[in-house]
Amino acid sequence: MKIDPYLMHEARLLDIRTETADTKTYTLAFTDKAYQSQFTFLPGQCVILSLLGVGHAPFSISSNPLDKKLFSTTIRKVGALTGIMDQLKPGDTIHVSAPFGQGWPMDKMKGKNVLLIGGGIGLLPLWPVIHTIKAQRNDYGHLETLYGARSPQDCMFPNEYDGLAKIKNACAAFSVDRVPPNTQWNYNVGLVTTLFSGLKSQPDNTIVLICGPGIMMHFVIQDILKKGFRPEQIYVSLERRMRCGFGQCGHCQIGPKFVCKDGPVFCYAEIKDLPDLHL
Repeated sequence: MKIDPYLMHEARLLDIRTETADTKTYTLAFTDKAYQSQFTFLPGQCVILSLLGVGHAPFSISSNPLDKKLFSTTIRKVGALTGIMDQLKPGDTIHVSAPFGQGWPMDKMKGKNVLLIGGGIGLLPLWPVIHTIKAQRNDYGHLETLYGARSPQDCMFPNEYDGLAKIKNACAAFSVDRVPPNTQWNYNVGLVTTLFSGLKSQPDNTIVLICGPGIMMHFVIQDILKKGFRPEQIYVSLERRMRCGFGQCGHCQIGPKFVCKDGPVFCYAEIKDLPDLHL
C-alpha cells in the first residue's frame, strides 16, 4: 500500500486500554471504511499520529496485521503530545499517516527459527510478529520470546504471557529487574540477559529480532554474538530515535542513515560500524 507521508487520514478511537501507569493502547479505525479495508502494514512499521494544533510523532503499530477492521498503537506518556493523547476518550478523532518505515524481515524469516528479545516498551514492535507467526504457523520454525522489564508493573501485555507459551512450536520466558514488596511475580528476576542461560534457540537457521532501550540492546547483542550468532542474523528496531518521521529534522540520523526513512528496522551487520549508534 503506497502512502504519502504528508497525507493524513482521519481515524476514530474505538478503545483505550491502560497497560501501565504511563502507557495506554489506542485502538483506531479510519473513518473512511474503504480506506480502512485496504489498509495494510508490515510488523515493525509505524504510524504518524497528529493532533491538529498540537503536533505529530511516529509510533509503532502493536496490533495484528491480519485484522483489517482496526489497528492499534501503544504509547507511553512522555511529552506534550502524548500528554494530551493521554486525555483522549473513545469516540475522539485523530489524524493518521501510515504505514511507513522498514519492517521486520518477515519474508527472510520464513522457514527459519525466530528469536524475539524485547525490553520494556520494546515489546510493542515485536507483538505484530507474534500475531503473524501464530496465524501463519507453518511458514516459520521454532519461535522463542524473551522479555524483560523494570518491574511487574512495567510489563506490557502481562495477561498474554501464558498464551505465548501455548503457541505451537514456541516457548517464552519473562524477567523483571526487581519485584516490589507484596507484588506477585511468577517468573524470573534479573536482567533480560539472565534468561540466556535457558536459551533454546541456536545460531543455526535462526533470525534474531531485538527491540528495547539502547543499553539493553547493547548488552543483548553482545551476549548473542558470544553465543555464536552472526551480525547478519540480528535485526534491531531503533524507533525510539525517531521524531519527525519524514527525515527532515535530523534527530534520528546515524551516519548516512535516517531511522525514520531507512529503518526503523535494520540488520545489525548494516549499522554496527556507524558512528553514534551506541549499541
